[in-house]
Amino acid sequence: MADSAPKKGLSPILIIFLTILVDMIGFGIVIPILPLYSRHFHATDWQIGILFGSFSLMQLIFAPLMGRWSDRFGRRPVLLFSILGTAISFLMMGLANSLWLLFLGRLIDGASGGNIPTAQAYIADVTPLEKRSGAMGIIGAAFGLGFVIGPAIGGLLGQYSIQLPFYVAAGLALLNVVAIYCFLPESLNEAQRKAHPAVSGSMWQNFLQVKNGPIGTVMWVSMISTLAFSLVTALFTLFTANRLQWHARENGWLFAYIGMLGVLIQGGLLRRMVPKTGEKPLIIVGSVFLFLSMALLPLSSSLMMVVLASTALAIGNSLVTPLLSGLASKSADAQSQGIVLGVMQSTASLGRLFGPVIGGLLLQYDADSGSAFYGISPFWFSAALMVLGVFVSLQLPSEPKTPHVKVD
Repeated sequence: MADSAPKKGLSPILIIFLTILVDMIGFGIVIPILPLYSRHFHATDWQIGILFGSFSLMQLIFAPLMGRWSDRFGRRPVLLFSILGTAISFLMMGLANSLWLLFLGRLIDGASGGNIPTAQAYIADVTPLEKRSGAMGIIGAAFGLGFVIGPAIGGLLGQYSIQLPFYVAAGLALLNVVAIYCFLPESLNEAQRKAHPAVSGSMWQNFLQVKNGPIGTVMWVSMISTLAFSLVTALFTLFTANRLQWHARENGWLFAYIGMLGVLIQGGLLRRMVPKTGEKPLIIVGSVFLFLSMALLPLSSSLMMVVLASTALAIGNSLVTPLLSGLASKSADAQSQGIVLGVMQSTASLGRLFGPVIGGLLLQYDADSGSAFYGISPFWFSAALMVLGVFVSLQLPSEPKTPHVKVD
């Protein structure tokens, strides 16, 4: 395990959980405020869309690079560097006096946000193979809690000052840096770091190195499911506003409900289910739930139906996302965890980049906003994607007996 330990007594898994939780709270604080804040700089609708998409674009580029760096130099320094970058980006956005500075801060935030694969690789380092997928659910649970707590804090702080949420998010990120420096030991020993080749190669080469074999299938399922999921979530509030006349409060309660379901499933139930069934059957079940939710949503005309479809959406995403990461991790050797999980993160970023764009284009073909058919084109397109996702998930490898992917 670790060859350096700043302080003992705290579980490394707990520190990683708190690290991701605080990171996601900071992210959640900013997201509801960012569109309103960008209006202060006279940003148009398409510029706001690009502002959001730029985050995923930078993650697409930097996630595999950070994963590779963590394999070569260690998890702890990469986490410290990336979260410090997040703090700087939030501070820059809060102090921005022009749109281009806001964009620059957002780009730095996206590049720094590529630290999730490093956190996943850390968990892989300190977790036995048979418990790895369940442990990956910890990150999902932190995501869920962060997205419940963060937007609520952001909405409250935004009443006092539009810049205040950015400063608070920067402060949380700095606290994260201190916690990692003081309490988180390195999980990759010196011999393992030296065994990894020197950092080289472009982003495209990183993709090519891990795309073949079972990892390639995992990546395809990840990209398809993330594309479908991000398309739905990007249009969800527009859908509820037009079909059910919901406002921020109603959507906030529903998102909190979805987030808590994710916490329960990823933070607890997965640990019990995976040892009994393995990853593949649960990923298939999760893909089916995603399909059902996306097919049902455009048919929903009441609170009960929306909650039912949203429940299926939460269950599906909570099963698919962490288990794909666990399966990818099990298929890689100890020296290649960072790069493999980084490429996984990049495929998900690709889905998050194009999902909202495709959804917005398809929404133009629906009837007017008051129609009972509003949202049917993009949501059923997502459902069709998940039919493909179910088919591809059937081709996933079963649990590998030994890691069989090595990145050179």
